[in-house]
Amino acid sequence: MNKGKLYLIPAIIADNTHLEVIAPHVYKALGSIHHFLVEDIRTARRYLSSLKIYESIELLDFQLLNKDTVHADLKTRIDPIFRGLNVGIVSEAGCPGVADPGALAVKFAHENDIQVVPLVGPSSILLALMASGLNGQRFAFHGYLPIDGKECAKVIHDLEKESKQKNQTQIFIETPYRNNHLKELLFKNLKNETLLSIAQDITGVYENIKTLPVIKWKATDFDMPKVPAVFMFLSV
Repeated sequence: MNKGKLYLIPAIIADNTHLEVIAPHVYKALGSIHHFLVEDIRTARRYLSSLKIYESIELLDFQLLNKDTVHADLKTRIDPIFRGLNVGIVSEAGCPGVADPGALAVKFAHENDIQVVPLVGPSSILLALMASGLNGQRFAFHGYLPIDGKECAKVIHDLEKESKQKNQTQIFIETPYRNNHLKELLFKNLKNETLLSIAQDITGVYENIKTLPVIKWKATDFDMPKVPAVFMFLSV
């Protein structure tokens, strides 16, 4: 049986940036794909429409692949691949499979001898690390820290201790409206000499990436806008 391929389609991580961050080979690959697994149908349709590849977005097939998707759902949703058709994953995270539910479909593909084709695109996590000046040889991504202040403080202390022991950059994210809350928790709970990097709105018009010791961050008048941000620190 001839199977199609599973393409990991990069998406933009800042509005109206597709001309700057989506490479020509992505456009070329999309020409052969009319079936998609997507985290959000509305935003996926809008994104693909902005690329101006398809005569009609209405002719494309979209199936949900989000945090509520379970392994048993995938056989039906990825069915076109078993009929020799290519399927693409479009996520809200920029690059499917990285801090993203697309990993579930990728795992399914490997279990069923389906070729996985990752396409180059913007990953806020990797771009932030590249621009931070922190240790890019040893690092860990932890997703979201706990919402509860006391629990979050404990996790920050534990991650700082691990960072010191392993010389490891600790990476995490937060929802934009909680950026300032997390920033203050980091200021309060990290040691003054720990290097803290905050990367805001990567690839966007408000992009700002800065790394300073915590003691210098405390001396700044820094109010974070409600934009996507990546936080990193390294205990020195």
